[in-house]
Amino acid sequence: MTRTLLFFWGITLCVAGTVAGSITGDWSPAPIILLISGVILLILGLWLWGNKYKFWQLRSTQAGAGAIAKTTMVLVLVGLLNWVAIRYDKRWDFTENKLYTLSQQSQVIVSKLEQPLEVIVFDRNPNSEIENLLQNYRRYSEQFQFKFINPEQAIGLAQQFGVQSLGEVYLQYGEKRQKLDTVNSVGEVALTETSLSNGIEKIKRDRPINIYFLQGHGEASLDLVEGGLAQAVKNLEDKGNQVQGLNLASSGKMPDDANLIIIAGATRKLLAAEVSTLQQYLTTGGSLLLLLSPNIDIGITPTLQNWGIELDERLIVDGSGAGSVMGFGPAVAIVNRYGEHPITASFRNGISLFPEARPIKATEKTGIISTPLAITDQQTWAESDLRGEQITFDATTDISGPLNIAIASYREQSTDSRLVVFGSTTFATNGWFEQQLNGDMLLNSISWLVGEDQDLLSIRPKEAANRRIMLSSLQTGIIRWLALRIMPFMALVTGVYLWWQRR
Repeated sequence: MTRTLLFFWGITLCVAGTVAGSITGDWSPAPIILLISGVILLILGLWLWGNKYKFWQLRSTQAGAGAIAKTTMVLVLVGLLNWVAIRYDKRWDFTENKLYTLSQQSQVIVSKLEQPLEVIVFDRNPNSEIENLLQNYRRYSEQFQFKFINPEQAIGLAQQFGVQSLGEVYLQYGEKRQKLDTVNSVGEVALTETSLSNGIEKIKRDRPINIYFLQGHGEASLDLVEGGLAQAVKNLEDKGNQVQGLNLASSGKMPDDANLIIIAGATRKLLAAEVSTLQQYLTTGGSLLLLLSPNIDIGITPTLQNWGIELDERLIVDGSGAGSVMGFGPAVAIVNRYGEHPITASFRNGISLFPEARPIKATEKTGIISTPLAITDQQTWAESDLRGEQITFDATTDISGPLNIAIASYREQSTDSRLVVFGSTTFATNGWFEQQLNGDMLLNSISWLVGEDQDLLSIRPKEAANRRIMLSSLQTGIIRWLALRIMPFMALVTGVYLWWQRR
């Protein structure tokens, strides 16, 4: 009788607790206590029943109980691991360029959203890769939202956004609306972290940034040519900057809206009036970026001396031989040591490459704070004689490393002025710009010069490396024969031979 009552009340309490929790949707202590009480009564009833029929003393019962206990332990462990995984979301990304982990810059950009930002993807069906990318952004801010819309069903909304084709992506940030460029670096139509982060940064801007490249003195071209700066210019424009050329000789004055002046690769001296205009611009709170090649004097030495910057005409040579491993000659300085500055704060021991570089030195100057950005190692030197067949270090005429290749300077005054000088132009040109941290070095310098948030000065997202193998029709045929005919046939022959030997 006791066993029957225990089973009855145990089942009743379990059902009551389950129904109460399921219907109300509130698993408060009351339904949980009912469930626990019912389970305890059922276990007690089973124990009394087993004692009466000596069920627990049977060998089969003990073996079964052991199996049940082991299975329960495994299920509890698996459940605990799943709970921990859900409660503490931790991911490991082992891909080459950390494709499934947002870069530090993207994390900062999305975490600093001050109002809701919505990404709208117009397509028939959600794309899993795009959805995973957007979920990655969503992890860093509740202000980030996204949705997929079929333009063939939501015709009115598609017309409102001006959708022309499937796959178009738009950003909505307050009253602002912006279409993203979804063509990646290899010409495919796809939403990438680079395009999305640039789009967010662009739509967040409350003021235009005007960057002028000085022209008329043999500077590097802004076009997509060898030795040009087209890749750097495109990255600046993708971030919402206004990039233009500037000829001071014809304009006669500095533009009123100039946030930054860049002199990149000039090969001829500036006119005295141009140098005076640049000096006045810096005096009144302007920012200047200089990319200077070795053995070239562009006539701004007095201006740099006012900032405590000294240029050396010699060429930096890397005598370690490390460049030969990557296919570079000794004229390419490999840098993995950086100064304590916001521009390079996130670089750690990353590599940047400076071909055809000259050393730069900073001396103390009242009111000016100068910090080396890129520093070579002790196996480099500044070579003064490049005419010999073999380049060797000469202690009487050469300067031994470490050497500074880039320096950032800051002058505190009523309107602060900033100056960054690189002893190389080639590192920022097409092709070299994409090498290692070269692009990050240049873009971070520009961001610091125009006074952007220091948290945004970090390593930018990298796109997937193109690992495709282009095969001819003959090569494709050979692989097909090997995979579908020859290899299976060889496996069959081997199996028959082994069977015959063991027969």
